[in-house]
Amino acid sequence: MTQPEDKDGLLAQARQFIERIPHSRALNMQLEEIGAGRAVISMPWDEKLVGDPRTGVIHGGAVSALMDTCCGAAVMSHPEAGPVTATIDLRIDYMRAATPRQRITARAMVYHVTRTVAFLRASAHDEEDGLPVATATGAFTVERREPAP
Repeated sequence: MTQPEDKDGLLAQARQFIERIPHSRALNMQLEEIGAGRAVISMPWDEKLVGDPRTGVIHGGAVSALMDTCCGAAVMSHPEAGPVTATIDLRIDYMRAATPRQRITARAMVYHVTRTVAFLRASAHDEEDGLPVATATGAFTVERREPAP
């Protein structure tokens, strides 16, 4: 796991954010990287998360929860945003089924911030190269950080 530079306790705040959300704990999400409006969070394959027992494929709801959480963490790490955010809109396009028994990793990036809204792009990949499992675009609330005195 890459250890990002921890300016102003950002890593600790992000970990607390993830650990406070019951579904993040239930899905065993792990913060891999965070900073400057970017986040990477992974989730191991778990039989409890399988949507179709015949195929062993993780349910799309678990993938969407991973992507939503990753986007929220990315917003919280943006220099212009504050420590609180909420999802306004999240559009997820599922590209293919995740390969059974493989870890899924979501990567999110803030690409534009207004006074009250952050816009993001995200993708989720399993351990296979190539086409992502899913991609997403989203809008999240922004609570501006107070300027330093």
